[in-house]
Amino acid sequence: MAREFSSLRNLDTPVKVLFTGYLTSVAVGYLFALIQILFTHGMADGKFGLSIDDIVYSYYGNRSGALLETKLNGSMKENAPEKERFAIIQWVRDGADEDDYIDDGIEKIIQTRCVMCHSKGAAIPNFNDFKVLKELTKEDEGATFGSLTRVSHIHLFGIGFIFMFVGLIFSFTETSTVTYKCLAIGMPYVFLLVDILSWWLTKLHPMFAWLVIMAGTGMAISFLFMWTVSILEMWWFEKAFVNARGERSPQWSVVVESKFRELGGEDALLRLGAIGKQIGLFLWTKWLSHGLPFVKSLFKTKK
Repeated sequence: MAREFSSLRNLDTPVKVLFTGYLTSVAVGYLFALIQILFTHGMADGKFGLSIDDIVYSYYGNRSGALLETKLNGSMKENAPEKERFAIIQWVRDGADEDDYIDDGIEKIIQTRCVMCHSKGAAIPNFNDFKVLKELTKEDEGATFGSLTRVSHIHLFGIGFIFMFVGLIFSFTETSTVTYKCLAIGMPYVFLLVDILSWWLTKLHPMFAWLVIMAGTGMAISFLFMWTVSILEMWWFEKAFVNARGERSPQWSVVVESKFRELGGEDALLRLGAIGKQIGLFLWTKWLSHGLPFVKSLFKTKK
């Protein structure tokens, strides 16, 4: 026999406060995560704001120049005057010779502008070690497979836990049917997996950069929807879901579904499914022709 759970509006006030505190904390955390993206990935092309070029440069790399040059024209642009950045870039283009590193004053610039963050023990390259700095003067190939592996498992664990608790709270809502509630709870995990996969695909080919933005947007919309409905049901149910005559408004998903059918949404879903199938076949073909041979070449190189 199925167990019946209390709805959000009927929970004791201490539990509501607990749920609201958690939802507020993760919402602020999500906001700061988006701000961080703007100041890291969003500056990869040297311009503020997230674009396709930012995604390509971050994961695939800017193959027209060295990694150090890309960073100096991108996310590190504000950390040194233009004259000093130009001197470092010129040194890189001239071959990044160790003698010129000292004679041309590049070492002094690095020590003054960079080593305050790029030092021993930091999670970023140590510029006190010339060999480490020299590696960054090679062609910019974007994120390494090692860094992608590290960031992928961190995101899967961390964001997975966040959506588990947000979804748990949302499961107590009553303004949606069970079917749509399940969809809302499950979709963030789909977008999360697609988001992680899209990083690796973009590393292999820049055309997948669009997929990164689409997956990230879908995840944010899923979070915003569950967060908003949960907060409204806990504290403003009477105002948001009860009409002027004191009658309960119909479940929003029932209204959406009826409107969806009126507008021919079922046919649109079929067409969307057909398009999705074509995209899936296209991606699989690209993986077999480009991705798999590339991965195999990596293992052969290591051997």
